[in-house]
Amino acid sequence: MWTTIEQIFPYAIVFTIPLLITALGALFSERSGVVNIGLDGLMIVGSFIGAFVVSKLQEQYLGSWWVLWVGLLAAAAASALFSLLHAFASINLNANQIISGTAINMIAGALTIFLARNITGSGNIRVTSGFKSFDFPVLSKIPVIGDLFFTRMYPTTLFIIALLLISTFMLYKTPFGLRLRSCGEHPHAAEAAGIRVRRVRYVGVLISGAFSGLGGAAILLTYSGEFNGNVAGLGFLALASLIFGQWKPLGILAATFFFGFASTIANVSQVIPSLAVIPPVLLKIFPYVVTLIALVIFSKSSHAPRAVGEPFDSGKR
Repeated sequence: MWTTIEQIFPYAIVFTIPLLITALGALFSERSGVVNIGLDGLMIVGSFIGAFVVSKLQEQYLGSWWVLWVGLLAAAAASALFSLLHAFASINLNANQIISGTAINMIAGALTIFLARNITGSGNIRVTSGFKSFDFPVLSKIPVIGDLFFTRMYPTTLFIIALLLISTFMLYKTPFGLRLRSCGEHPHAAEAAGIRVRRVRYVGVLISGAFSGLGGAAILLTYSGEFNGNVAGLGFLALASLIFGQWKPLGILAATFFFGFASTIANVSQVIPSLAVIPPVLLKIFPYVVTLIALVIFSKSSHAPRAVGEPFDSGKR
């Protein structure tokens, strides 16, 4: 049993990281008062741009480590720009935010597949190589903990954990975080205090887009290796993690690891003898069944920002 856990744990962390950064982006959006269910679409855009940029750069700079980081940044920038569609519709036009997010998912999937097929003919864009796993010096030698948390790590893991810590500090220890949270709780009171609610909400949605793009590119550059227009509903798992984590960074970390672990069991079951005896279809649906059960159990105790999903009208107080 312990051997099985040791085998699964590093993979679970790898699957958790894209969920974590995407859910963290959704936290900024919803804390500002805008629901963003277009996470899947934004992850797809990030994966596409990351694959395109990295594949083109690797044709000239094969083996250069900086190419992968440029791909990550390009993915974040592209998804942030794409999220402006949702921000404009939700904030300026007062559109239904659920419909707007759904439109983002539909447009992103269709557009990126169309572009990928025109670029490659097959719809798949492959990168020559992604980030390499490594054992963290010193910490990987710690008994038990080292084998579980600090072996077969990826640079993206450290990068996104750093973003988690920075985001937590920003949300709760800076004036920006106070303004952002006030716009999601009491936007009219925030406006009365001199805060530009629409501007803050734009920033929240842009951060959500950028982080979702990082999530899509992280999948590409760690364990996927190619863009094929499919993130397997991870955006919705990230949204469930946001609710399950009570709209708090550390709660999201715990929730995404829970769902990441469930996804890992489904994805690596056939190469682990103790799990291979379970019918694959049961393991494939396991993460989503667990998600539904978790949402049912914790939905009544969830406390979303009070004004989330509500269009802001400065004339109403």
